[in-house]
Amino acid sequence: MIETNIRRTGKKCILAVDDAATILLRIKDTLEDYYDVVTVNSGMRALRYLEKVKPDLILLDIRMAPKNGFDTLREIRDMPGRSDIPVIMLTAMEDKKSVLEGITLGISDYILKPFAPDDLLSRIQQVLDVDRDKPAPPETEGAES
Repeated sequence: MIETNIRRTGKKCILAVDDAATILLRIKDTLEDYYDVVTVNSGMRALRYLEKVKPDLILLDIRMAPKNGFDTLREIRDMPGRSDIPVIMLTAMEDKKSVLEGITLGISDYILKPFAPDDLLSRIQQVLDVDRDKPAPPETEGAES
């Protein structure tokens, strides 16, 4: 279940990863007027998609099988050219340990389900605005120390 209608509109692209079809539909309905939304229903499918395409932002659930959101995010952070993609955890897990693990893995935000559409839109925009204002990292390839 990968939708690949990406970048036809010139809008920023958001990859939504959740194993619940109803959540993916709600995300798509909330965001599609503002962003190109690609939905996948597993961490493995997200990783395969990311081998080909670099979205502007990822919405990632935690509770998924067989690969949960934290394991998926660890692999994303290890992917060449993908480690800098902003990730928002969109999950029902509100325990402190999950929040801290997400922060350790470099998430940009943590949104609890069920989400309010206006809140989701606002927080995505905040993350994308912050990401846009970040200076480009220095080139390290071939640099001498």
